[in-house]
Amino acid sequence: MFILMKIIDFTGQKPEALIKRILDMCTHENEIVLDFFVGTGTTAATALKMGRRFIGVEQMDYVENITVDRLKSVIAGDNSGISSDVNWQGGGSFVCCELAKLNQTVVEKIEAAQDDDALQAIWEQMKETGFISYKVKPVDIDTAAEDFLSLSLADKKRFLMELLDKNLLYVNYCDMDDAEYEISETDKAFTKSFYREA
Repeated sequence: MFILMKIIDFTGQKPEALIKRILDMCTHENEIVLDFFVGTGTTAATALKMGRRFIGVEQMDYVENITVDRLKSVIAGDNSGISSDVNWQGGGSFVCCELAKLNQTVVEKIEAAQDDDALQAIWEQMKETGFISYKVKPVDIDTAAEDFLSLSLADKKRFLMELLDKNLLYVNYCDMDDAEYEISETDKAFTKSFYREA
């Protein structure tokens, strides 16, 4: 585990003992700890060992390999960090969820595009879906197509990224029943259970 963290260079990783002190001061057993930048999972691991529930949020892909693996190790009874201080024997559980992508899918297509034809196809798709910023008038962009063509590939990508509505990178909860987004019934049921609506 240490080798993986060293490769990605988590210089901001905090010791579990520090997080334990904070949680001791601010929380009680069974309360929920919210960590908007879960990173390597130190706060989640410490909360789990201290009998707290937790919600961790992260946008980086390493969560699947580093954070999830770390929490699995904690559940299996790892003896690192504060484990001996709290007589940690293992146990507990967690669920790892991913947001349903909307414009984030377009972002990924733009990033992967290798030529002008691919970017043109993406632009046509963006106009059809309507998930572009309300500040953008597609007709104005189409009339300035020659200016767009003179840009470098990297600048064209940046330009298309700027046109996207960033508030629609992921499907909003209120829209998940819309058939257009193709959210599975299983995912809908899980999401509703998270909000205690099922």
